[in-house]
Amino acid sequence: MFFIILATGTALFNSGIRQVDTVEQAAKALEPVAGKASYILFAIGVLGTGFLAIPVLSGSLSYIISETFGWKASLDKKYWQAKKFYAVIILSLVSALLINYIGITAIQALFYTAILYGLTSPILIAIILHIGNRKKIMKKYTNSRLSNVLGILTFILMLASAVALIWFQFS
Repeated sequence: MFFIILATGTALFNSGIRQVDTVEQAAKALEPVAGKASYILFAIGVLGTGFLAIPVLSGSLSYIISETFGWKASLDKKYWQAKKFYAVIILSLVSALLINYIGITAIQALFYTAILYGLTSPILIAIILHIGNRKKIMKKYTNSRLSNVLGILTFILMLASAVALIWFQFS
């Protein structure tokens, strides 16, 4: 991951590109590295990622919501056997399409998602540490001292990163 970011950043910076807002601009920005094939390679990558991510994300969301509300649901069931489950899949796909039509580009969506993940990570880490230390839940598999130390260090690092993100956005 680091080297992909480094190589892409180097290629963009050396080409004088400081702002990428669309997938087309990203493909064009990588032309110095991949040549004229950059459009084809980027299109194949975007399509492949979409074909992989769309069903996984909509299905995962549907399973999460079904589990949260105690619905009996599965992809093994027919539509009429799990209407709420399939309704969540349909609603998530329609919502994703609407995001495109309200003017949020794919690059903006990725950027906003990364910010959201960064801001919610400390909360999730704290919840996981709390659950991992509860004998009632974890029984003999509770966190070790090393796991707690590493977890707390990770929590502090992510919390500091989230605070820095907010600080630098508003200062």
